[in-house]
Amino acid sequence: MVLLMAITLFACEGNYSNVKKFSMKDNLPSSEGKHINLIYTDSGKVISTLKAPTLKDYSNFEFAYQEFPDGVEVNFFEDEEKSTVTSEYAMRYPETAIVDLRDNVVLVTADGNVLNAEQLYWDQENKWVFTDQPYRITFNDGSYNDGKGFDANEDFTVFLSRKNDGIQIIDETKNENPNEQ
Repeated sequence: MVLLMAITLFACEGNYSNVKKFSMKDNLPSSEGKHINLIYTDSGKVISTLKAPTLKDYSNFEFAYQEFPDGVEVNFFEDEEKSTVTSEYAMRYPETAIVDLRDNVVLVTADGNVLNAEQLYWDQENKWVFTDQPYRITFNDGSYNDGKGFDANEDFTVFLSRKNDGIQIIDETKNENPNEQ
């Protein structure tokens, strides 16, 4: 009798995950959130905030992801400066640490530069942003760069652009050699 109960118990436990999968309706998220306002801190200091009207969590899928179907706004804080990125649609893949921002992506840096693109990927783990779509960067001095695809580190000190053109504004009143007057 004990052997029969043990076999039954283990058989039911092994099938529990399969029953759980069948009980979920096809292609539905495991959870949904409305009016999302997340605050990320490090040692009590706010480093970023995320706001979104809707969050759908598909952690029940084999390749888990989070979807922001109504857009997202993320603010990054470093010292007293703030950078902001917005998009009308976004997905985040926790397993790969990739964020896919789509539709009217706007990134405004703390120093006033503005990046506009239809799609932008952010590799959170490697601190890298990239796209193979057309983009425009408008610099705070009014110059700009149009291109199709780029790779850059998060602070844009490394920027590799493909097929680009633009207008560069050069201040001729500034002396390149500070020792010469």
